Amino acid sequence: MSAAKPTQASQQGSSLGAWLPFMIIILLYVVSFVIWKFVFGAGPNFVDGDNAKDPLPGNYLGVIYKGGFVVPLLLTTFFTVIVFVFERFITLNKAQGTGNIDLFVRNIKGLLDKGDLGGAVAACDRQKGAVANVVRAGLHRYAEMEKTTGMEKDEKVMAIQKEVEEATTLELPMLEKNLNILATVASVATLLGLFGTVLGMIRAFAALANAGAPDSTALATGIAEALINTALGIGTSALAIIAYNFFTGRIDSMTYRIDEAGYSLTQTYATKGH
Repeated sequence: MSAAKPTQASQQGSSLGAWLPFMIIILLYVVSFVIWKFVFGAGPNFVDGDNAKDPLPGNYLGVIYKGGFVVPLLLTTFFTVIVFVFERFITLNKAQGTGNIDLFVRNIKGLLDKGDLGGAVAACDRQKGAVANVVRAGLHRYAEMEKTTGMEKDEKVMAIQKEVEEATTLELPMLEKNLNILATVASVATLLGLFGTVLGMIRAFAALANAGAPDSTALATGIAEALINTALGIGTSALAIIAYNFFTGRIDSMTYRIDEAGYSLTQTYATKGH
């Protein structure tokens, strides 16, 4: 019974972790709506203090408010990108460890060439992070294989390689977590911007279609809605794409270093192991 409790707690933690991004996005929508309604839509930004009228000349907050109900959705995507960029940046910095990865990998190679497993483990403890965790797991299996009898050297090398691969598989989900949100926002923000653009143009053409003189206020509002939504959508999408590619590149770099360290482990044992 005592063994079941940690498992249940782990499952609850995993469930909460899966829902946490959605909860954050909902909270960001609430914040975005409040900003749109009470900051951008504040009376001092408009003629006669009425947000149903035109924005004051040069008042961009009022202009953004005139972008319509799509603006809070676009603000949500923008804040989502900002929040998860910071989250990924912090997480990947921790995963990289306390020192330079290239120096760490070279240090591990040098220690393995000298046969100093204890020094290599100590280097992992100092480095910390995902790369060090994988290398440490491989080093522990390396030490076990040196004490194991009754196995061929090729089998021991495969056991070390398998250990490194399994440790890498455990670390990768943490590195790639929430990147799918950035990828999704990159597409959704563009579509929301286009949706707002279409709504704004519909309003603008409706103002032009009035009999007699066109309703200049409605025409300006429609054009403002179209342009504001376009700008917010494209800007947010561009930011999300840049962030996604940047973090993907960092993850690929760390994965390469893990593979390099794992290869050093297996090759060292293949040439020096017993």
